[in-house]
Amino acid sequence: MQYIQSLLLGGFISLLALACSGGGSEADEGYDIAYGVADLQAPTEKATQSMEESAQQNRMLIRNGRLEFETDDLANTAKNIQTAIQTHGGYLGSEQSYNSDTRQSTTLNVRIPSASFNPFIADISKGVERFDTKDISARDVTEEFLDVEARLKNKKELEARYQEILKQAKNVKEILDIEKELNTLRSDIESMEGRLKYLQNQVSLSSIQITYYKELTQKTAFGQKFTQGFRSGWTNLIWFLVGLVNIWPFLLLFGLGIFGLRRYLRNKKLKKQ
Repeated sequence: MQYIQSLLLGGFISLLALACSGGGSEADEGYDIAYGVADLQAPTEKATQSMEESAQQNRMLIRNGRLEFETDDLANTAKNIQTAIQTHGGYLGSEQSYNSDTRQSTTLNVRIPSASFNPFIADISKGVERFDTKDISARDVTEEFLDVEARLKNKKELEARYQEILKQAKNVKEILDIEKELNTLRSDIESMEGRLKYLQNQVSLSSIQITYYKELTQKTAFGQKFTQGFRSGWTNLIWFLVGLVNIWPFLLLFGLGIFGLRRYLRNKKLKKQ
């Protein structure tokens, strides 16, 4: 580790001398940014300012929505929503259906390109008289994205510097020390790249939860209960008959016992007479 630190410090002192002499070219300045120790710890002010100005023009927003409404025709509503999903280039993430005596409902989790977020909601809102729930939110992750992106850039520059140092290593211990640092850097880089991909996915595709339902009338509910009661009665009768079949030997013995007892009592009565 002392060898690595000395190489980093020596490189930094040499680059600092070139910068102070004023004779460095634009390429030298780029080299300072890539391999200066201080620059590798935090993004330069100029780079950060440039990224922030770019972000102001294109904010990164994660949009989410939750809608719930009543419909008279479940099948037609499902068809309209599916058509809107296909029209706007989205996809259905999940679907759950719930049925009770008084309500039938369906909940959909849809992913839609962010550019089509508002048009998609406008399309599925056609024909809806009233929303029980309409919750639209947007979370700004621009600052987090820029921070991770800047730190990732610095980690990659530091990795490149360690790669150069590795080429100059003179023994096995130095190689192992450098590779240990490289493994830590690569782990950090992979973690940051994964976070950036996640944020990009959440920004590019909005999530919308849609719940639509139909209230059942009291008459319909009573009819369903009557039908269910009839089916349950028939099922219970079948199981009763199955149970009788399973215990038929005992029933036969019981019947023979009753028949024998009655015959015995009758014969005894005749003898007394």
